Amino acid sequence: MAGVMETEEQARNRFQLELEFVQCLANPNYLNFLAQRGYLREKPFVNYLKYLLYWKEPEYAKFLKYPHCLHMLELLQYEHFRKELVNAQCAKFIDEQQILHWQHYSRKRTRLQQALAEQQQQQQPQAPSHGNTTSK
Repeated sequence: MAGVMETEEQARNRFQLELEFVQCLANPNYLNFLAQRGYLREKPFVNYLKYLLYWKEPEYAKFLKYPHCLHMLELLQYEHFRKELVNAQCAKFIDEQQILHWQHYSRKRTRLQQALAEQQQQQQPQAPSHGNTTSK
């Protein structure tokens, strides 16, 4: 029915459902599943993917646990990308690239955190020694 306002509970349920679905888009194997079953060729589904772009707004993106899904959502706006996802090798390649990215990111993040900790240690003033250091 057009013009019917959704209740607060319905809005909350829709938010949860869309949040979960958008995050599933980070999984290339799921995208391959959707492509092989023809969903990515259906106009209503493609329109739904376009509607979901609102998740890129900071007020919504802050709820995402897997922000990489936003990049996939953006790529899904392109017909060529949607067609390529039918190929399992395409999904495998994307999956491998994600793993490489995450490995590099976690190593880089660890190095940055170590460097920051070392920098903070060096910036702390050295406390004067209170031991018996008299010399004769």
